[in-house]
Amino acid sequence: MTKLARMPHIALPFLLGGALFAAPAATVPAQAPAPAGPQEAGVVGLFIDSQSLQPTVVLRGKRDRRSFGMAIGAAEATGIVYPLENRVPPRPLTHDLFLSLFGRLKVTVTRVVITDLKDGIYYAIVFLDAGGTEMQLDSRPSDAIALAVRAGAPIFAAEEVLEEASISMREDESEETEVEKFREFLDQITPEDFKSQ
Repeated sequence: MTKLARMPHIALPFLLGGALFAAPAATVPAQAPAPAGPQEAGVVGLFIDSQSLQPTVVLRGKRDRRSFGMAIGAAEATGIVYPLENRVPPRPLTHDLFLSLFGRLKVTVTRVVITDLKDGIYYAIVFLDAGGTEMQLDSRPSDAIALAVRAGAPIFAAEEVLEEASISMREDESEETEVEKFREFLDQITPEDFKSQ
């Protein structure tokens, strides 16, 4: 059984034993039905499954609060957590190196989009601006998220991904109800549900 511990602020890079790494909560106002197309998503947090020790990043749509998780590697989890905690590693991580290179080449990360979910594998595109020219790079979502968090670029999830992978969080539910539903969701999933990228 997966245990989930709620933390009010970003704490450690990630905790073993199934604890949740939680980003600060934001209130999302009720809105009209979601239009088709990608919606911006925020990183809710990271957790480590207590049995498999597999890190999972959890994202939530900003428009309709649907959430979904993706199993990722330990290095990618570290790459996502450090900038969320405003921590600087003693030596640059791979994602830091890429952003340094982009900066010297006058290239910026404008957004990332988690585009697809096929056979349990997520796909993403990193959108770059190079002097007014848009470029797109195929990417693993975990790397795309790590770059976006560092660059302050928005993360989007395609509607198809949200339809297939998400759980809904209603606006009228309390934080405690939301956390309890999320715990139930986590208790029902297995590492196989999140095939690694």
